[in-house]
Amino acid sequence: MAPILEVKNLFKNYGSTEVLKDINVSIDEGDFLVLVGPSGCGKSTLLNCIAGLEPITGGDLFIGGQNMTNVSPKDRDIAMVFQSYALYPTMTVAKNITFGMKVRGIDQATQDAKLNQVATQLQIEPLLHRKPGQLSGGQRQRVAMGRALVRDPKLFLFDEPLSNLDAKLRVEMRTEIKALHQRLGASMVYVTHDQIEAMTLATKIVVMKGGIIQQIGTPAEIYNRPANLFVADFMGSPAMNLIPARTRMNGKGMLVEIDRKDGDPIVLTDTRNKDLPENVILGVRPEDIADAALGRAGETQEADCVIDIVEPAGADTFAVMQLGGKHVTARLHAETSASAGQSQRLTFDLGKVSYFEPETGLRLN
Repeated sequence: MAPILEVKNLFKNYGSTEVLKDINVSIDEGDFLVLVGPSGCGKSTLLNCIAGLEPITGGDLFIGGQNMTNVSPKDRDIAMVFQSYALYPTMTVAKNITFGMKVRGIDQATQDAKLNQVATQLQIEPLLHRKPGQLSGGQRQRVAMGRALVRDPKLFLFDEPLSNLDAKLRVEMRTEIKALHQRLGASMVYVTHDQIEAMTLATKIVVMKGGIIQQIGTPAEIYNRPANLFVADFMGSPAMNLIPARTRMNGKGMLVEIDRKDGDPIVLTDTRNKDLPENVILGVRPEDIADAALGRAGETQEADCVIDIVEPAGADTFAVMQLGGKHVTARLHAETSASAGQSQRLTFDLGKVSYFEPETGLRLN
């Protein structure tokens, strides 16, 4: 079966400025693709190219197996939900939702049936006679989604739809969009700069920087095996610790040495990875540094570390220390005995570490 969306060798220039450089990505029907990256990385431009709102400079774009490169937006069988909601202020919610169908000459009975179905799905039945000015941000967002849903398109496109909402509402709407995707089995492309949003919603993530795709993968692949230092640092909260280290081989395996602020270096033995260069960047997630006293399964090695700062955060306590000249964060249990200025015995899970080349930033293992 052909992918529902396929982008091949896509380039986008504004004058002499290259905004998107050789983009290749495809998704199957029912996938939830999230484009994520910092502001200005090209993710919204890519979405606009998929929608047909921006002409592309080079490459091809297929939707449902058909080449849509030069097809106008209205003929691409897509529905788009914008950050600004783009609702008509003088129309009721019901008219906003059915307006597109009315323009396309769909009969009244079908319009009413679709409206009722979508209003029930999104729980906005009581709002149908109100105007957008009488709605909260979250309600407007639901109406904008309703207007897209009645289309029943091949592809839904979302451009940072939750960025105007407060933190609590964002989490609620995120859950709602995920539930909606599971219920409809619809194909969705979603743009966000929020990596938590990307991790929770996506079946497939595209991480972008400077108009170039850095990595494509499932949330687990991106989180556990970042392709380079940029992805490692960008995805995850708190971010992955990236610690300069030295390696050398001995009889047991590879020794990894990390400088400590006071005293001798920490030496960890890695039995899995060999043939690494002498200088590496060791990537370790905060949750993979644990309290030795509480025990931990996995390929763990213990070391004593002086804790600089302790930050209680409810279920977790974050402990910050200096290793390899960097601030390193450990995610410990709430009941940890760690305290600032004291040495704490910690375990490092070497089964889960990443190694990066310091010059290129590329993953080595």
